[in-house]
Amino acid sequence: SSCTIMISVYCVAFRLLEADSKSMRSMSGSRRNSGSSLVSSSSASSNLSHLEEDTWILWGRIVNEWDEWRRKKDKLLKELIRKGIPHHFRAIVWQLLCNATDMPVKNQYSELLKMSSPCEKLIRRDIARTYPEHDFFKGQDSLGQEVLFNVMKAYSLVDREVGYCQGSAFIVGLLLMQMPEEEAFCVFVRLMQEYRLRELFKPSMAELGLCIYQFEHLLQEQLPELNVHFRSQSFHTSMYASSWFLTLFLTFLPLPIATRIFDIFMYEGLEIIFRVGMAILQYNQTDLIQLDMEGMSQHFQKVIPHQFDSCPDKLILRAYQVKYNPKRMKKLEKEYTTIKNKEMEEQIEIKRLRTENRLLKQRIETLEKGQVTRAQEAEENYVIKRELAVVRQQCYTASESLEKAQDTIRELQQHKVTYTEEFVSGLQTQLEQSRLQEAELLGALKEMQDKVLDLEKRNSSLPDEINVAQLQDELKLVKLREQETLRSFREMQEAVTDLNHCWQHHTSRGGGGHWKESPKKNALNELQDKLMTLRLREAQGQAELKEVKLKNLQLESQNQINCKLVIRHEQESTGLQERLQNALSHNKTLQSQLNEMKRKMAESDCKSKEEVMAVRLREADSMAAVAELRQKIAELEIQKEEGLIQGQLNHSDSRQYITQLREQIAELKNEVRLSQTNTHVHTLVCKFSCYLRL
Repeated sequence: SSCTIMISVYCVAFRLLEADSKSMRSMSGSRRNSGSSLVSSSSASSNLSHLEEDTWILWGRIVNEWDEWRRKKDKLLKELIRKGIPHHFRAIVWQLLCNATDMPVKNQYSELLKMSSPCEKLIRRDIARTYPEHDFFKGQDSLGQEVLFNVMKAYSLVDREVGYCQGSAFIVGLLLMQMPEEEAFCVFVRLMQEYRLRELFKPSMAELGLCIYQFEHLLQEQLPELNVHFRSQSFHTSMYASSWFLTLFLTFLPLPIATRIFDIFMYEGLEIIFRVGMAILQYNQTDLIQLDMEGMSQHFQKVIPHQFDSCPDKLILRAYQVKYNPKRMKKLEKEYTTIKNKEMEEQIEIKRLRTENRLLKQRIETLEKGQVTRAQEAEENYVIKRELAVVRQQCYTASESLEKAQDTIRELQQHKVTYTEEFVSGLQTQLEQSRLQEAELLGALKEMQDKVLDLEKRNSSLPDEINVAQLQDELKLVKLREQETLRSFREMQEAVTDLNHCWQHHTSRGGGGHWKESPKKNALNELQDKLMTLRLREAQGQAELKEVKLKNLQLESQNQINCKLVIRHEQESTGLQERLQNALSHNKTLQSQLNEMKRKMAESDCKSKEEVMAVRLREADSMAAVAELRQKIAELEIQKEEGLIQGQLNHSDSRQYITQLREQIAELKNEVRLSQTNTHVHTLVCKFSCYLRL
């Protein structure tokens, strides 16, 4: 009831200060209705003047005795600030509230203005958008724009992490309307440091996300129907509430109402922003539920800002009827921090999985290329196996020929058959063939060495993931086989050398004279020639056999290496596929957990909404009943007053009553003239003080 009386007094004061001739006409019109209304208006004006004088005296005492009031009368000071700080006391009271009267940074202000800031272009661009309709900031290169630029530039140099943010210019502009730029700079620095504004204006805007999260939970708990409607229309909280927290309603509400909210913010912090925001939504809940997304946007822009122009106290009163639990807000802050930490961990995990996925894709591509290479190697292996089969067949044929030769040698040794000159020429031909085969063996040996070098190059070009130790073992095995081949080749060379010596010894004896000697000696020589021929054939067969074995050994070693490479590639491919499957299954598990959590949250939201709806319906019924009773009481009081006035007119002398009315009218006119004179003088004093301040 006391708040209602205060609101009525403020409304009457507004009418008296703004109306001159209109006030006279309205009072003369009301005179026809009843004589008592004139008496109430004059008494209200006199009470208003006394109230203003008492307010000035009271706030003067508060400023002079500030420390004592903060220690002993803190609750009373809080109530006075909620009712509004007088305009002429705002500058000093704001500085006292944020403890910015004596700050070291004030002495640095002039030096900061001489420095250059990297944010100067942004500040210049946005200055014209800050309070464009206000006289102090209107016009390019005006005094207001210049001092606003100075303060924003100085702060961007003091706090380089924050630098400049567009919403902060409106707060600085409001400070400059009340105080000089040095004092406004000190107050703004204190607000950024002590009132959570610095976290709001950081590039990450983490504090803004926390405020939006807390406000959404308040909306969900206190206005569930409106919250459901907002969600159904995809009308997110950040679309309308971000500017509330960043500019403290300075860009949303008219300046007088926003200044009242700023008074309370200087004492209580961001709590008043939550309260006023919830009060606005409660007041407009019925209208907003009936609108779509576009309609709600228009309602927020055009209708809501001007709903409380005539009576700001109504909004403040509604704001302090909102339920606000600081402990609950602290709990929500912890929940938000936990959620953000989990999101950061999930982002890190997702980034890690993406990196692993990218590496797996690269390895899969490498393996796909390797599969093509393996297919080519498999084809080469097939060709080599066919060649190996042919060589084995040749080896078998050569071994059979060797056995036949040995059988022939035995028969010759037993029967001692004689040979002619033709056999000697054939023996020379076979010796030449053996030398040609020796050259071919040298070429095959060189070719095998080239293949060994090629294998070493292939091993060196393999990926780092292949087991290098096993490759080295295989290389050692190949080298051992190469040494064995070289040893066999040397033995064959020695055999060929022996045969050459024998042949030279045979030719040195004389090719055509051995048949002139004795028959026994001729037979012995022929046997020796036959033995030499058989040795040559045996050496030729052994050379061919060793050549075949060498080729066989080479092909088998190459086949083993290729098989091991294929096995390793298949093992790597299997391991990579298993890791990929594990990552996909882990992602599916996380997705299922997230869906389950969403479902549980939706069920809890529905239950809480139903309970809150039932409570709201019961409250609405009780409030409607109380309103009807009050209306009936007011009607009965009006009827009672009308009956009293009618009784006075019927039981008094008409002439005497008319004379009394004329005297009362004359007295009231005199009082009206005096009140108009006082009002005019007070207006001149206010304008003069504003002129001096500017």
